[in-house]
Amino acid sequence: MNISELLKTAEQDRNFSWDEKFFKSFSEQQVRLLSQDPQQGPDGWPYIICETLSPADGAEAANYEIESTQKLFHWLEGKGIGLVVNPKREPYPDYVFSYGMIWNFRQTGFFIQPDLANKAAENSEIDYQNKKIFSGAPTEAYLPLNVRKVLKDFFRDQAVLNPKVLMISIDEKNYDFCISLESIGNPPASEHTGVAEAISWFLPTHYSIVLVSEAGLPKFIDL
Repeated sequence: MNISELLKTAEQDRNFSWDEKFFKSFSEQQVRLLSQDPQQGPDGWPYIICETLSPADGAEAANYEIESTQKLFHWLEGKGIGLVVNPKREPYPDYVFSYGMIWNFRQTGFFIQPDLANKAAENSEIDYQNKKIFSGAPTEAYLPLNVRKVLKDFFRDQAVLNPKVLMISIDEKNYDFCISLESIGNPPASEHTGVAEAISWFLPTHYSIVLVSEAGLPKFIDL
């Protein structure tokens, strides 16, 4: 099924199977860029805006910059920017790619990997006290250097100059990406979920993000 046919699917019929077909088709496309500069989305994050092409576009497409999605993803990965596809579709765009989805695709070939989700971490905070834990620094495969830079820039914009992190597991299989509460200024508990959700935009959808105090835990490291 080509992308034009896929995009005719009603919103209520778009499921994970549809996502997989869309991802494959979209990653092989050329798109029309509607803006040269990133635009702020309703969620506050920066996005490049694009439209898919159809055989009927012809000369109209020549009025806009045309780019392959592969080249576009490469550029977005280095900039910390997401992508909105077909924003004129009502009531929502056809798709919104977070930055984490984009760099995960560049690194692994997958936009989303729900089979890797850590089922143990459903909240932004977990109590590791009095448990046997396994810990270590995030690997470069888990958190590439260019992504670390984007994350550091985000924290710096929030006046957090030295965020500290640690990978922690209680089963040596599923690891949580833990962020030191002390290093980000000890925000009140009422803000923890919002902070974790903000950070999640920069990371693959299956990553487990936890805000935790350093007290009683192994040494955290600089992001």
